[in-house]
Amino acid sequence: MLNSIRHSYMRIHAITAKEVKQLMRDRITFAMVIMIPLIQLLLFGYAINTDVRAIPVAIVDQSDSAAGRWIVEAVKVTQVVEVTSYLTTAEQAQAAIRRGDIKAALILPPTLNEKIARNEPIGQWIVDGSDTMIAGAIKQLRNLSLNDIVPEQTSNQSRFEVSLFYNPEQRSAVNIVPGLIAVILTMTMVLFTSSAIVRERERGNLELLITTPIKPIELMIGKILPYIVIGLVQMTIILGLGNIIFAVPINGAISHLLLGTLLFITASLTLGLIISTIAKTQLQAMQMTIFVLLPTILLSGFITPLEAMPTAAKWIAEALPGTHFMRVIRAIVLKGATLGELINDVLWLVGFTVIGLWIAAMRFSKRLD
Repeated sequence: MLNSIRHSYMRIHAITAKEVKQLMRDRITFAMVIMIPLIQLLLFGYAINTDVRAIPVAIVDQSDSAAGRWIVEAVKVTQVVEVTSYLTTAEQAQAAIRRGDIKAALILPPTLNEKIARNEPIGQWIVDGSDTMIAGAIKQLRNLSLNDIVPEQTSNQSRFEVSLFYNPEQRSAVNIVPGLIAVILTMTMVLFTSSAIVRERERGNLELLITTPIKPIELMIGKILPYIVIGLVQMTIILGLGNIIFAVPINGAISHLLLGTLLFITASLTLGLIISTIAKTQLQAMQMTIFVLLPTILLSGFITPLEAMPTAAKWIAEALPGTHFMRVIRAIVLKGATLGELINDVLWLVGFTVIGLWIAAMRFSKRLD
């Protein structure tokens, strides 16, 4: 009996030692074991923050008075907002919000001094209500203390009126559903193509490709084309059901919505191809996909706005296709924006796709390792 247990222990020990040695040799898998919990710790510890600060806003001071300038300075001191531009009309402010240049605008009327004397609301915040966290942070400024220039309030009346655009009811589904498209497309598109070249190698089809006249760039393009249709179908399902079940509005043109989604799908597929040329096995490809997916979920603005993140996290976020598409899809669906108004994000997605395809083609060689 003891002899049988001893032999069983020796066999288990041998298998365990073998697995440890294989893990140590598999550098990518070993790196994922270390890096995934480390990245999660850093992202949740630093990047996920509900205390929103430095929200980009514009000032429309139509009063051109000392009181108006003092109010602007009082708003700046709160550090909740960061004044990035000064505009002359409310229409300009609304256009800037629709483009995503700012998240809110403070409008001080020409009759500011009269409103102060009558103890009336002295101005109005117009806010991008599609992001409920930012809207909540701006609403906290309604009762900002201005006792140095504004008489003490005699009622519960707010200092500022607040108008929420695009989501006046502050329903979370309105913000989440368009963002969910970016997360799901990232997960599926990158996962599909990250195993594309690896699968050819594991099935032995790479030898066949070596004997054909196909060029690397042709192989890369051929690999992503079938999944483009799948991505568009997924977008249609999510947005269609979101509209039916959760009453999420679709305010933008369908043509702009389809083209913007197409740009993101190709960028995500390209990212998957780059991973596919690095990974040696499908398991490695899946692990590297998770490595990309986590920052996309946590840093793209899907959970918390970029304004609540530290500078280093914002830099990482701007390198991700999901961050740019998150702005595009929410602006088109909720604000009715056009791709022309979102040209910076559009050009970034196009550039990422072109450069990514070139990198993937350069990394792929029609030969066995």
